[in-house]
Amino acid sequence: MATTASLTPDQVRRRTLFSGTIGAIVEWYEYTVYATAAALVFGTLFFPALDPGVSQIAALATFGVGFVARPLGAFVSGHLGDRIGRKSTLILTFAIMSVSTALIGLLPTYETIGFWAPVMLCILRLAQGFAVGGEWGGAAIIAVENAPKGRRGFYGSFPQIGVSSGLLLGTAAVALSGAISGDAFTSWGWRLPFLMSIVLAAVGLYIRLNAAESPEFLAEKARQEKENQHRKAPIPELLANHRKPLLIAIFGRFAEAGNYYLFTVFVLSYVTSTLKVPQHYGLTAVMVGSALNIAMIPVFGHVSDRIGRKKTFLLGGAAIILTAWPIFALVQTGQMWAIVLGVALFLALGHAMVYAPLPALYCELFPTTVRYSGISVGYQMASILLAGFMPALAGALVLWSGGTWPVILIVIASTVIAMTSISFAKETKDLDLATIGRKETPASSKV
Repeated sequence: MATTASLTPDQVRRRTLFSGTIGAIVEWYEYTVYATAAALVFGTLFFPALDPGVSQIAALATFGVGFVARPLGAFVSGHLGDRIGRKSTLILTFAIMSVSTALIGLLPTYETIGFWAPVMLCILRLAQGFAVGGEWGGAAIIAVENAPKGRRGFYGSFPQIGVSSGLLLGTAAVALSGAISGDAFTSWGWRLPFLMSIVLAAVGLYIRLNAAESPEFLAEKARQEKENQHRKAPIPELLANHRKPLLIAIFGRFAEAGNYYLFTVFVLSYVTSTLKVPQHYGLTAVMVGSALNIAMIPVFGHVSDRIGRKKTFLLGGAAIILTAWPIFALVQTGQMWAIVLGVALFLALGHAMVYAPLPALYCELFPTTVRYSGISVGYQMASILLAGFMPALAGALVLWSGGTWPVILIVIASTVIAMTSISFAKETKDLDLATIGRKETPASSKV
């Protein structure tokens, strides 16, 4: 593979974009495999002593445990990314994620080691969460900071397809493993998708090692050294002088942070355990919806370059609110075509519209010196506030109410919060990344 020094700027830009996108796909494949296994078999394997309904909630709660570590991963990775570089930090998060995922595939169950099985599962899940806490911010930044003028929304949208690409691959891997193992899926077939990640991780690590560092970071570092400026610790600087954009970043995610897992993880569990339909109904719905999501995210990223980040996001939020009840009505029928249509409607329309512009919008909120910290902390704080335990909360609400109406209310309320938050941001698509925040005083902290 050619060194970056021998490549043209366009070639370097494409390689770096590919690095961030592929890395995100592999990491979210690993994350999705866990989520799917938690929805399908972890209740039986790691919490067999509990009532079936409670064990299912406990298994989904272990999925949420990973979100507890995300803010810590965001703080640590944000500091490293703003001080030593985007590339090195992304390699570190990738390695942690890959090792913890492979170890889950080798983990003994409750039947073998008792209490220590769920304990070890939670520890490895925390490691996964820590890694993801720094992954999204780095992948978004190297895409946006390498983008040509006027195309930051489009370039930034590509790491966003990593989530649905990983979801698609992970769900397909679980489905393939189920077909291979048959009735033995609960005993050993569930391990196969985790072990498959070793091959994907090797490919992703090779690509990431050969990527280039962000030119924005290198230029800012050189500028500070030339002007003999003292490099402040990014996290204290972020919390002291950039609170408004940080709050916008946190609450702006509410439209998709928890809702994404409601329409993928929770729905997958709900149609299998509550509606008693075949497992492949939910898996098919998630795979079809993910494929459409992958196709539409770059489209809406391009749209955000044309009409603006805010308009694209607010249109997507409106779509989520208007389709929330119809989607759950479709799922409730228990018909395969309706379940597929419902999940696909959310992922291809509302979610894609609010998710596509986020990397560019978030990068444009913060100056280079705190950008990794700002977007990572903002993005991951929303995860722990809303996303992590949403599938378990939704399952508990369904048990309590006997219906899905409380879940629909959550979808609508969280989306309204996100739209309100983004409405306080200024349109940022025409800003120059290199000069964002440079003339600000600590008192102003303008967005």
